[in-house]
Amino acid sequence: MTMASRPVRVCFAVLLAVFSNVGNMPSATAAEPETADIVIYGGTSAGIAAAVQAKRMGKSVIVIEPSNRVGGLTTGGLGQTDIGNKSAIGGIAREFYEDIAKYYQDDSHWKWQRREEYKSGGQSRTAAGETAMWTFEPSAALTVYQDWIDEHQIRVDYGKRLDRSAVMTTRSIPARIIGIRMESGDTYHARMFIDATYEGDLMAAAGVSYTVGREANEQYGETLNGVQTKMARHHQLRKRIDPYIVPGDPNSGLLPHIDSGGPGEEGDADHRVQAYCFRMCLTDHPDNRIPFDKPEGYEPLWYELLLRNYEAGEDSAPWINSGMPNRKTDTNNRLGFSTDFIGQNYDYPEASYEEREAIIAKHRLYQQGLMWTLANHPRMPESIRNQVSRWGMCKDEFESGNGWQKQLYIREARRMVSDFVMTQKHCQGVAVNDPVGLAAYTMDSHNQQRYVDENGHVRNEGDVQVGGFPPYGISYQSIVPKNREVSNLFVPVCLSASHIAFGSIRMEPVFMVLGQSSATAAAIAIDDRVAVQEVDYSKLSKRLLDDQQVLQHAGPKPQPGIDPNKLAGIVVDNADATTEGGWTTSSSTAQRIGMDYLHDANSGKGEGVVRYEAKLEQPGRYQVKLRWPVFSNRASNTLVIVTDSAGDAHEFRVNQRDPQTEGQANLGEFDFGNSAIVEIRNADTDGYVIADAVQLIPAKAPIE
Repeated sequence: MTMASRPVRVCFAVLLAVFSNVGNMPSATAAEPETADIVIYGGTSAGIAAAVQAKRMGKSVIVIEPSNRVGGLTTGGLGQTDIGNKSAIGGIAREFYEDIAKYYQDDSHWKWQRREEYKSGGQSRTAAGETAMWTFEPSAALTVYQDWIDEHQIRVDYGKRLDRSAVMTTRSIPARIIGIRMESGDTYHARMFIDATYEGDLMAAAGVSYTVGREANEQYGETLNGVQTKMARHHQLRKRIDPYIVPGDPNSGLLPHIDSGGPGEEGDADHRVQAYCFRMCLTDHPDNRIPFDKPEGYEPLWYELLLRNYEAGEDSAPWINSGMPNRKTDTNNRLGFSTDFIGQNYDYPEASYEEREAIIAKHRLYQQGLMWTLANHPRMPESIRNQVSRWGMCKDEFESGNGWQKQLYIREARRMVSDFVMTQKHCQGVAVNDPVGLAAYTMDSHNQQRYVDENGHVRNEGDVQVGGFPPYGISYQSIVPKNREVSNLFVPVCLSASHIAFGSIRMEPVFMVLGQSSATAAAIAIDDRVAVQEVDYSKLSKRLLDDQQVLQHAGPKPQPGIDPNKLAGIVVDNADATTEGGWTTSSSTAQRIGMDYLHDANSGKGEGVVRYEAKLEQPGRYQVKLRWPVFSNRASNTLVIVTDSAGDAHEFRVNQRDPQTEGQANLGEFDFGNSAIVEIRNADTDGYVIADAVQLIPAKAPIE
């Protein structure tokens, strides 16, 4: 079905009669529908960027925001911009951060400290001469967005939630969304729709394929997806903490929020979603500070694990308290028990609105109780109480909530499953053919559960932090539905990505980038009268580049290492090996084989195994060589085990830090059958264990 050249304003009753092929149609109402070229559901950062671009391309647009505030997390407390490499951000997203810088050039916007007193830090520090500013107060972000809305005369309808049973679609294949109805009864018709929500409600209601939770590693050939107990080294509890209400007594029951069904099999799929929290905006200015109060409904047992963690030796405050202008902060999760309410959000993505409100309220109660406990509980170390109690909520931020915002940090909810899925391999170097923006952050998943380990102690699971790769392209196909599903919908937030790839993509600047790209494609689709899946990419990319969008990383990229195809014999690279334990991909050191190598981060000793198996067309005797990039922090005693055709295991300790080895170790000649197995283990090692490649050369052949 092809949309008419311009929107038609008709009453809803007439629409019912005309569109006899429409499925999932709500009952008629006398109210005429609102119409626009593009309707955006969700006034998040992605939604506002999309609306600005739509107006710049001459399209009428309506933004529908379920709450009373636009900007999502960008105005909801996330003022320490997570991006990794700022060169990846262009277009409207960069305009936002440049407008933030202009905002803070106004002396009147420095109320609680002088401009020269503020120093940005961490990954969001502003470099000398930079025109953008990457740290900001929630109120500053809201001011910038409101200025954009006013400047571009963008219509925003606040306080309207989608009736998730009332998305009007044709019965054609692919379907086309004709209109959507709100719980208020208001209806909206458009030629193109953009779902810019964190939850993907419009996408799901329109019948688009999606998933919730973690895929198994085997589904997309990944190593960092699924259950990840071996990777959970960061944000971890102290060891040997008792999980029971009465220590040592399983009959007393588990402490709250410990998953009795965990952890699951390593690398397997599950339903769990990475933890949510509120990104608190705190201040230590006495005239603007609201002290942490004990909330009504405080549950002491919720924090017993926190107290036991300190009694087990924890000695620092469990937060990342990043400084924002005006003596404020963006405060985020840190350590094993912190602002993340682990395991309490599994139902959120699919929940009803009322159920979601209850989950949000429970998260707020948890976090309010956490802050009071840290600041006041007599079992907390005095040093922590003194450090935390000097901070409080801000009187001039989120005033209706007494300093507490409504926007929960929805790190992950539904994710679309399109004809193309962004995966770990795309983050780590496999390029897409049709980029519409770049992502540049570490593959980052927060913890997903607490469980009782085999020793009867409580542990966290799900934290994964793997970086070391340059900015990479996000495919156009990942922001549009499958070809046969819906032809006029874009999904720039809940895009098509695996759990672990989404963990890298899911940053506010990237959502702005994808919002702009979605609106650009929507305008082109309208003008060319084509489905979103049929947009001419050459035309799209040209317009994106004209609008200063960044589609290719211009900075230095890791150069390919030694080509394994140019080495003698059979070479098995780390990309073809299987792993156990927490291995991290890196490409930072030269003289590696192929694009990258694995290392154990010098932790999890005794847990890490990398298994190389070479299939041999000709059984016989082979010379086995270990290959790796040498560096001074490597282990001097990496354990390597070669298993021969008789099943005998030959153990070696290899010095991977000695430059005289030039990254090669001849392990000897061995007889093999149809396959050869070589393992690298990190047990009892004294540095970073590297797993790069194994080379097998027929014994009579010359050795390179």
